[in-house]
Amino acid sequence: MITVYGYSVSGNCHKVRLLLEQLGRAYRWIEVDSSRGETRTPEFLARNPNGKVPVLERDDGRILTESNAMLYWLAEDTPYFVGDAWQRAQTLSWMFFEQYSHEPCVAVARFVCGWTPLDSPRRAELPRLRERGHQALAVMERHLRAHAWFSGADYGIADIALFAYTDVADHGGIALDTYPAIRAWLARVRATPRFVPMPPPPAEAAARIAQSA
Repeated sequence: MITVYGYSVSGNCHKVRLLLEQLGRAYRWIEVDSSRGETRTPEFLARNPNGKVPVLERDDGRILTESNAMLYWLAEDTPYFVGDAWQRAQTLSWMFFEQYSHEPCVAVARFVCGWTPLDSPRRAELPRLRERGHQALAVMERHLRAHAWFSGADYGIADIALFAYTDVADHGGIALDTYPAIRAWLARVRATPRFVPMPPPPAEAAARIAQSA
Protein backbone atom coordinates (compact mmCIF):
# COMPACT_ATOMS: atom_id res chain seq x y z
CA MET A 1 0.00 0.00 0.00
CA ILE A 2 1.17 3.51 -0.83
CA THR A 3 -0.26 6.89 0.11
CA VAL A 4 -0.54 9.77 -2.34
CA TYR A 5 -1.04 13.32 -1.13
CA GLY A 6 -2.61 15.21 -4.01
CA TYR A 7 -5.01 17.85 -5.25
CA SER A 8 -7.49 16.00 -7.46
CA VAL A 9 -7.96 18.81 -10.01
CA SER A 10 -4.21 19.17 -10.56
CA GLY A 11 -2.96 17.53 -13.72
CA ASN A 12 0.32 16.61 -12.07
CA CYS A 13 -1.62 14.77 -9.38
CA HIS A 14 -4.15 13.24 -11.74
CA LYS A 15 -1.49 11.60 -13.87
CA VAL A 16 -0.35 9.60 -10.82
CA ARG A 17 -3.92 8.60 -9.95
CA LEU A 18 -4.58 7.59 -13.57
CA LEU A 19 -1.57 5.25 -13.69
CA LEU A 20 -2.42 3.74 -10.30
CA GLU A 21 -5.97 3.06 -11.45
CA GLN A 22 -4.81 1.55 -14.73
CA LEU A 23 -2.30 -0.63 -12.94
CA GLY A 24 -5.03 -1.78 -10.55
CA ARG A 25 -2.68 -0.99 -7.69
CA ALA A 26 -4.05 -0.36 -4.20
CA TYR A 27 -3.36 3.10 -2.80
CA ARG A 28 -4.67 5.62 -0.31
CA TRP A 29 -5.41 9.17 -1.50
CA ILE A 30 -5.23 12.12 0.88
CA GLU A 31 -6.66 15.32 -0.59
CA VAL A 32 -4.41 18.37 -0.12
CA ASP A 33 -5.82 21.62 -1.52
CA SER A 34 -2.73 23.52 -2.60
CA SER A 35 -4.90 26.50 -3.63
CA ARG A 36 -5.77 27.01 0.05
CA GLY A 37 -2.24 26.81 1.38
CA GLU A 38 -2.46 23.22 2.58
CA THR A 39 0.95 22.41 1.08
CA ARG A 40 2.59 25.09 3.26
CA THR A 41 1.79 23.58 6.66
CA PRO A 42 4.67 22.30 8.82
CA GLU A 43 3.25 18.78 8.57
CA PHE A 44 3.21 18.82 4.78
CA LEU A 45 6.58 20.57 4.44
CA ALA A 46 8.09 17.80 6.56
CA ARG A 47 7.18 15.44 3.73
CA ASN A 48 8.09 17.78 0.86
CA PRO A 49 10.08 20.91 1.71
CA ASN A 50 9.30 22.17 -1.80
CA GLY A 51 5.66 22.55 -0.73
CA LYS A 52 4.10 20.93 -3.79
CA VAL A 53 1.81 18.05 -4.59
CA PRO A 54 1.81 15.21 -5.43
CA VAL A 55 3.79 13.39 -2.77
CA LEU A 56 4.00 9.60 -2.69
CA GLU A 57 4.74 7.91 0.63
CA ARG A 58 5.55 4.24 1.08
CA ASP A 59 4.59 2.22 4.14
CA ASP A 60 8.25 2.20 5.17
CA GLY A 61 8.20 6.01 5.31
CA ARG A 62 10.20 6.67 2.17
CA ILE A 63 8.99 9.68 0.18
CA LEU A 64 8.95 10.34 -3.54
CA THR A 65 8.18 13.76 -5.04
CA GLU A 66 7.77 14.97 -8.65
CA SER A 67 4.92 13.44 -10.63
CA ASN A 68 6.95 12.07 -13.52
CA ALA A 69 9.40 10.38 -11.16
CA MET A 70 6.38 8.64 -9.63
CA LEU A 71 5.21 7.51 -13.06
CA TYR A 72 8.66 6.10 -13.76
CA TRP A 73 8.83 4.21 -10.46
CA LEU A 74 5.28 2.88 -10.59
CA ALA A 75 5.56 1.75 -14.22
CA GLU A 76 8.82 -0.16 -13.86
CA ASP A 77 8.37 -3.76 -15.06
CA THR A 78 4.87 -3.03 -16.37
CA PRO A 79 3.51 -2.60 -19.92
CA TYR A 80 3.41 1.16 -19.37
CA PHE A 81 7.20 1.57 -19.65
CA VAL A 82 8.71 -0.91 -22.10
CA GLY A 83 11.40 -1.27 -24.73
CA ASP A 84 15.18 -1.29 -24.87
CA ALA A 85 17.31 1.48 -23.38
CA TRP A 86 16.90 3.67 -26.47
CA GLN A 87 13.11 3.28 -26.57
CA ARG A 88 12.78 3.99 -22.86
CA ALA A 89 14.95 7.08 -23.28
CA GLN A 90 12.54 8.31 -25.97
CA THR A 91 9.69 7.94 -23.47
CA LEU A 92 11.65 9.90 -20.89
CA SER A 93 12.44 12.55 -23.49
CA TRP A 94 8.72 13.26 -23.93
CA MET A 95 8.27 13.33 -20.16
CA PHE A 96 11.02 15.94 -19.84
CA PHE A 97 9.36 17.86 -22.68
CA GLU A 98 6.09 17.77 -20.73
CA GLN A 99 7.65 19.31 -17.63
CA TYR A 100 9.90 21.83 -19.39
CA SER A 101 8.03 22.95 -22.53
CA HIS A 102 4.39 21.96 -21.99
CA GLU A 103 3.33 22.11 -18.33
CA PRO A 104 4.93 25.53 -17.58
CA CYS A 105 2.65 27.20 -20.13
CA VAL A 106 -0.45 25.01 -20.59
CA ALA A 107 -0.87 24.25 -16.88
CA VAL A 108 0.06 27.75 -15.72
CA ALA A 109 -2.42 29.37 -18.13
CA ARG A 110 -5.12 27.12 -16.63
CA PHE A 111 -4.06 28.09 -13.11
CA VAL A 112 -4.09 31.81 -13.91
CA CYS A 113 -7.55 31.60 -15.49
CA GLY A 114 -9.15 29.52 -12.76
CA TRP A 115 -7.28 30.18 -9.55
CA THR A 116 -6.39 33.88 -9.62
CA PRO A 117 -8.79 36.84 -9.25
CA LEU A 118 -10.07 38.40 -12.45
CA ASP A 119 -8.08 41.56 -11.67
CA SER A 120 -4.86 39.69 -10.85
CA PRO A 121 -1.73 41.20 -12.45
CA ARG A 122 -0.75 37.64 -13.34
CA ARG A 123 -3.36 37.73 -16.10
CA ALA A 124 -0.95 39.87 -18.08
CA GLU A 125 1.06 36.66 -18.53
CA LEU A 126 -1.74 34.91 -20.43
CA PRO A 127 -0.91 36.01 -24.02
CA ARG A 128 2.67 34.74 -23.70
CA LEU A 129 1.62 31.56 -21.90
CA ARG A 130 -0.90 30.79 -24.62
CA GLU A 131 1.64 31.48 -27.36
CA ARG A 132 4.12 29.08 -25.77
CA GLY A 133 1.36 26.56 -25.16
CA HIS A 134 0.53 26.49 -28.84
CA GLN A 135 4.21 26.05 -29.66
CA ALA A 136 4.31 22.93 -27.47
CA LEU A 137 1.08 21.60 -28.93
CA ALA A 138 2.44 22.08 -32.45
CA VAL A 139 5.39 19.84 -31.57
CA MET A 140 2.99 17.19 -30.26
CA GLU A 141 0.74 17.47 -33.30
CA ARG A 142 3.67 16.91 -35.64
CA HIS A 143 4.70 13.77 -33.74
CA LEU A 144 1.17 12.39 -33.66
CA ARG A 145 0.73 12.71 -37.42
CA ALA A 146 3.19 9.82 -37.75
CA HIS A 147 2.82 7.99 -34.42
CA ALA A 148 -0.13 6.82 -32.35
CA TRP A 149 1.57 7.30 -28.98
CA PHE A 150 4.39 9.13 -27.18
CA SER A 151 5.61 6.01 -25.33
CA GLY A 152 6.67 3.99 -28.34
CA ALA A 153 4.40 1.57 -30.15
CA ASP A 154 1.84 1.48 -27.34
CA TYR A 155 0.24 3.66 -24.70
CA GLY A 156 2.44 4.36 -21.69
CA ILE A 157 3.66 6.85 -19.14
CA ALA A 158 4.70 9.55 -21.61
CA ASP A 159 1.10 9.59 -22.85
CA ILE A 160 -0.20 9.78 -19.30
CA ALA A 161 2.18 12.64 -18.51
CA LEU A 162 1.15 14.66 -21.55
CA PHE A 163 -2.55 13.81 -21.42
CA ALA A 164 -3.34 15.37 -18.03
CA TYR A 165 -2.97 19.05 -18.92
CA THR A 166 -3.51 18.74 -22.67
CA ASP A 167 -7.02 17.42 -22.03
CA VAL A 168 -7.89 20.61 -20.11
CA ALA A 169 -5.84 23.08 -22.19
CA ASP A 170 -9.04 24.97 -23.03
CA HIS A 171 -9.34 25.91 -19.33
CA GLY A 172 -6.39 28.21 -19.96
CA GLY A 173 -7.77 29.59 -23.19
CA ILE A 174 -5.67 27.27 -25.35
CA ALA A 175 -8.09 25.76 -27.85
CA LEU A 176 -7.39 22.43 -29.55
CA ASP A 177 -9.51 23.09 -32.65
CA THR A 178 -6.52 23.22 -34.99
CA TYR A 179 -4.89 20.02 -33.68
CA PRO A 180 -6.79 17.04 -35.14
CA ALA A 181 -4.05 14.54 -34.35
CA ILE A 182 -3.98 15.64 -30.71
CA ARG A 183 -7.76 15.38 -30.43
CA ALA A 184 -7.67 11.86 -31.88
CA TRP A 185 -4.88 10.90 -29.43
CA LEU A 186 -6.88 12.29 -26.49
CA ALA A 187 -9.78 10.08 -27.55
CA ARG A 188 -7.47 7.05 -27.70
CA VAL A 189 -6.21 7.75 -24.19
CA ARG A 190 -9.76 8.07 -22.87
CA ALA A 191 -10.55 4.69 -24.42
CA THR A 192 -7.73 2.85 -22.61
CA PRO A 193 -8.71 0.24 -19.98
CA ARG A 194 -9.56 1.56 -16.50
CA PHE A 195 -9.24 5.19 -17.61
CA VAL A 196 -10.47 7.73 -15.06
CA PRO A 197 -11.12 11.40 -15.92
CA MET A 198 -9.87 14.33 -13.89
CA PRO A 199 -12.62 15.84 -11.72
CA PRO A 200 -13.97 19.22 -12.86
CA PRO A 201 -12.54 22.36 -11.24
CA PRO A 202 -14.25 23.74 -8.12
CA ALA A 203 -17.24 25.97 -8.85
CA GLU A 204 -15.36 29.22 -8.20
CA ALA A 205 -12.50 28.19 -10.49
CA ALA A 206 -14.92 27.01 -13.17
CA ALA A 207 -16.67 30.39 -13.11
CA ARG A 208 -13.38 32.22 -13.55
CA ILE A 209 -12.40 29.93 -16.40
CA ALA A 210 -15.69 30.69 -18.14
CA GLN A 211 -15.11 34.44 -17.69
CA SER A 212 -11.54 34.15 -18.99
CA ALA A 213 -12.48 32.50 -22.28
